[in-house]
Amino acid sequence: MRPDGRPAMRLVILGRDGVVNERQPAGILSIDEWRPISGSLRAIGRLTAAQFHVVIATNQPGIAGGVLDGGMLARIHARMNSEVAREGGRIEAIFYCPHGVDDRCQCRKPGPGLLTEIAKRLDINLADVPFLGDTLEDVAAARAAGARPVLLRTGYGRQTENEMSAAADIEVYDDLAAAASALIARHGLD
Repeated sequence: MRPDGRPAMRLVILGRDGVVNERQPAGILSIDEWRPISGSLRAIGRLTAAQFHVVIATNQPGIAGGVLDGGMLARIHARMNSEVAREGGRIEAIFYCPHGVDDRCQCRKPGPGLLTEIAKRLDINLADVPFLGDTLEDVAAARAAGARPVLLRTGYGRQTENEMSAAADIEVYDDLAAAASALIARHGLD
């Protein structure tokens, strides 16, 4: 229970590229380039069935670079939402940073801005909220926002795991399916 008497929200925040869908070298710039990672859509379905609220936090520098427009990004996300729904899942919201690396904004991961905006909009404290990602930027953003970083070995995850120090002390899973199983079991919902 929250201090105001409302039940605590079970929230999980996911990166998009390398977590839900395969990464592309230049980013996902069209609907045809969006391909789910095996098992990821079903994992979101399982999280939804276990009463988790699933939210996406993603950098989209293609917008700043002029190679991706908001309309195409909306169509990519509509496809993702549709395919997730076919597996019984629901993505509550998608937060994205449209800036490039040189823009020095707070919303671009590794900055905490996307995650703090999620916390503000959902009126939730991010302490112990898992942020599942595949990059050092995801880990840094989670820590900066007070969320719990969780690394997946999909996307850049294996490389990230090799780059992290042994003292990093974060949970690491092979993929979103494995992480979802652990989250569901941790809450006694399996």
